[in-house]
Amino acid sequence: MKRAIGTQGLYIVNTAPWRNFRPEIDKTKCSNCGVCLAYCPVGSIEKHEGEIVINYGHCKGCGICRTECPRKAMDWKEEK
Repeated sequence: MKRAIGTQGLYIVNTAPWRNFRPEIDKTKCSNCGVCLAYCPVGSIEKHEGEIVINYGHCKGCGICRTECPRKAMDWKEEK
């Protein structure tokens, strides 16, 4: 689904079908520091009520969050 936002012609695109792997947060390792959030190029990682969550509707599976996580709290799961 594609929908326009703002007056500048920007679009939010559901990119989930593009990915072959997805990050999953290991809550036993995650300190909710927000490094993954800062590095996510599409803004699919957010902080809600103090916890890091991934919006899989927009996650492309690029792996940047996994690479940058200082606690190695991101597991890499193959899409089924």
